[in-house]
Amino acid sequence: MSATRYTYLGPEGTFTEAALRTLPEAATRELIPMVSVPAALDAVRHGDAAAALVPIENSVEGGVTATLDELASGEQLMIYREVVLPIAFALLVRPGTSLTDIKTVTGHPVAQPQVRNWLRANLPNALWESAASNADGARLVQEGRFDAAFAGEFAAATYGLEALVTEIHDAENAETRFVLVGRPARPSAPTGADKTSVVVWLGDDHPGALLELLQEFAVRGVNLMLIQSRPTGAGIGNYCFAVDAEGHIADRRMGEALMGLKRISPKVRFLGSYPRAGVAPQDVRRLRAGTSDAEFMDAADWLARSQDGRI
Repeated sequence: MSATRYTYLGPEGTFTEAALRTLPEAATRELIPMVSVPAALDAVRHGDAAAALVPIENSVEGGVTATLDELASGEQLMIYREVVLPIAFALLVRPGTSLTDIKTVTGHPVAQPQVRNWLRANLPNALWESAASNADGARLVQEGRFDAAFAGEFAAATYGLEALVTEIHDAENAETRFVLVGRPARPSAPTGADKTSVVVWLGDDHPGALLELLQEFAVRGVNLMLIQSRPTGAGIGNYCFAVDAEGHIADRRMGEALMGLKRISPKVRFLGSYPRAGVAPQDVRRLRAGTSDAEFMDAADWLARSQDGRI
């Protein structure tokens, strides 16, 4: 395995690359752009890279389905950290292009809902066609295949383009969350401000099936931060659920919740416990009474003493 190589959703100039370069270790790694999320993750699976950074959630569109599906299938990988990046788009054009010249625009599919209102107000007749990434859209503009692309302003210089309009976003404070993914290994130690990600499959379809899964978290005071259904490919009505939960697998409440899921679900895939981006332990919501590690340990000790007749 190449321990000095990281892959990311390319080409050069993507928001993913910008997010990757915020990591201190990126300065000492060879950063390799890949054509897609599956390609970036497969490089890790095949030992061609130590880790890959890929987008997983957007504050406007929700989960990035390509990443969720890839992590739920194939050879297992694990998440080791996350990066949250504020997102604002620029309209990149070839030099000399004016707004009235623009008849075709492109960008990543996740970008479109974030600029839809701006497009309607400023380029109502422009034809949109999706690109593999925002930076790839910029490359297509450079090649003359589109008139404009929505991408990060920082991509303009890479592709010889100009930012005709900057700071485009329909939603204020839009953010995208990226995850650094590697081969399975022991999770890092708890920090007190952690997140655990899993994929859970439903068993037989019956009333309350999803509720039964969610109750494993709720009764132990584990807060859910994301839950998104994804089809399993086994036919209409067959779903798995990508779940992000507040806490670490080493926490007693989280460990017992995961064991509960394993008892009632035909398949649970652990995707990692890792530090939450930009969150300090003192910022984490206070635990509900009866859900701290000390209280779980006290209850276990009481049960053992009761079983031994040491009441």
